Amino acid sequence: MSGDYSVYENITDEELIDRLRNGEEAIMDHICDKYKKLVRSKAKSMYILGADNEDLIQEGMIGLFKAVRDYDSGRDASFYTFADLCISRQMYTAVQAAKRQKHIPLNSYISLNANDSGKEESEERTLLEALADRTELNPEELFLDKERVNYLESVIEKELSGFEKQVLDLYMTGMSYTQIAKVLGRDEKSADNALQRLKSKIKKLL
Repeated sequence: MSGDYSVYENITDEELIDRLRNGEEAIMDHICDKYKKLVRSKAKSMYILGADNEDLIQEGMIGLFKAVRDYDSGRDASFYTFADLCISRQMYTAVQAAKRQKHIPLNSYISLNANDSGKEESEERTLLEALADRTELNPEELFLDKERVNYLESVIEKELSGFEKQVLDLYMTGMSYTQIAKVLGRDEKSADNALQRLKSKIKKLL
């Protein structure tokens, strides 16, 4: 998708949506071009959850189209914020569908030591570090590490509630509890509480 969209560069998204709905169809191509980097970035972060990257990009674009279709400037925040939410929801729905078709093991490189602002908490270790020190592991140690990851994944499957698993999935992609709440359609307190519960449970397992 390419073209000269310089004529639209200094126009707000909200105004562009109004003009698009009034028949200026070329604006849709401009919006797709403008938001493709956001879609690709989200696809990379969601890929860890177990869906094909290209499929996620397609789902993200579907989410963008839905955002354009459903955006209401009098009800919603900025179009960017609304589009970000729609894209994330569409991709997460695709991931959940993929998970139903094929069980995806917990990735051993997930960091569970980021706080809600994304900053590292020095007193905690990443899940990876807790399972094994990554300095010069021999093949036997790597095998044992994989066994620990598989064990932890199976225990998490049993110990976490359905909602906590959803929160963990999205937390794995780098989302804050505020973003998680929006994607799951829950209030922020519920998402934050679930995040704290699951982190506490996982620490006990380690």
